[in-house]
Amino acid sequence: MVTTGEFRNGFVMKMDGELWAIVEFQHVKPGKGGAFVRTKIKNVKTGRVIEKTFRSGEKVEDVRLEKKQFQFLYREGDSYHFMNNESYEQVSITGAPVENVSKFLKDGMDVDILFHGTEPLEVEVPIFVELLITKSDPGVRGDTATGVTKPALLETGAEVQIPLFIEEGERIKVDTRTGEYVERVK
Repeated sequence: MVTTGEFRNGFVMKMDGELWAIVEFQHVKPGKGGAFVRTKIKNVKTGRVIEKTFRSGEKVEDVRLEKKQFQFLYREGDSYHFMNNESYEQVSITGAPVENVSKFLKDGMDVDILFHGTEPLEVEVPIFVELLITKSDPGVRGDTATGVTKPALLETGAEVQIPLFIEEGERIKVDTRTGEYVERVK
């Protein structure tokens, strides 16, 4: 058990039989009445974010999570297959843990998987990935206004907005947090 004084961003707790991660928190000491902690917490499985207030000193059940490095092998339907880099055991993951990052997964890519016991909770890809543009319309000559972009389809199936001067067949760096183009890779 942990008190509210030990809260920090990313802290995971068990509440009402479900796992919740603290997105942000704030200790509040009003002029009248007892102190409390205002939090935004995210359901680890569903991704739903709610606001919850805890009395100062209230105890919650903390949860220990383990992060392991895996290599992405392949996708089969809705299942994504990964291999542990140390033990070579394979894991198949579907649904929420891989939902937000699936468009950036490339065969052979190293990822971190967050586990609660044997249950995978979240797949974390590198912040920046280099991907090949497989389809993009050519830029229109003379259309050189600042910030003009065009859609491009990447090798993983993700679609991003890129500057007009970048062409099909080039490699680009993409920020996986925002899904935005960062720079061209030579």
